[in-house]
Amino acid sequence: MIDETKKSEPGNAPDVDAAASSEQSPADLAAAVETLKGQIDDLTDRLLRAHAEMDNLRKRADREKEETAKYAITRFARDVVTVADNFERAVQAVPPGAAEQDSALQSLVEGVSMTEREFLNVLERYGVKRVSPKGEMFNPHQHQAMMEMQNLEVAPGTILEVFQPGYLIEDRILRPAMVVVAKGGPRPAKPGEVSGSEAGEDPTGDPA
Repeated sequence: MIDETKKSEPGNAPDVDAAASSEQSPADLAAAVETLKGQIDDLTDRLLRAHAEMDNLRKRADREKEETAKYAITRFARDVVTVADNFERAVQAVPPGAAEQDSALQSLVEGVSMTEREFLNVLERYGVKRVSPKGEMFNPHQHQAMMEMQNLEVAPGTILEVFQPGYLIEDRILRPAMVVVAKGGPRPAKPGEVSGSEAGEDPTGDPA
């Protein structure tokens, strides 16, 4: 009779070789922990970067939304400011002193001027402001020089006349002002610079 293969009985000790192979040395465990730490640090860094990118996208979207709201009427405003020009031309077309001699004409001029002021107030409520820079220094970002005129009484670059007022929408130029710019005359003193007369010098150049 052939003996049957003995079955493992309850309580028998496990195979020593199999148990030994399933266990890891402390060095292997330490290496695994370091690997996991590296993966955690990498995932944390990626997560922080993703949060930063999302925050930048949100800020950029908010900024674009704000700018769109501020400058949405730019095309409309550029066309409608010509209406204000017509109001001004209508008032300037009346000869000096003519309105005082004709009550009806005076009422008409006052009505046009009142309408112009209210029209400009409405534009300002929507961020559109008229620029009439007579007496100011020329700014190429806001003014368009139509001609130069010799004037020794003012500093070079002073705006002498305004052919057509300009307009700003918020902080952007909507239409540059068309101006006449002075040339010649005394140069403006630099900050901290003392002019000859203030320094006690005679205009001819001789010491006082």
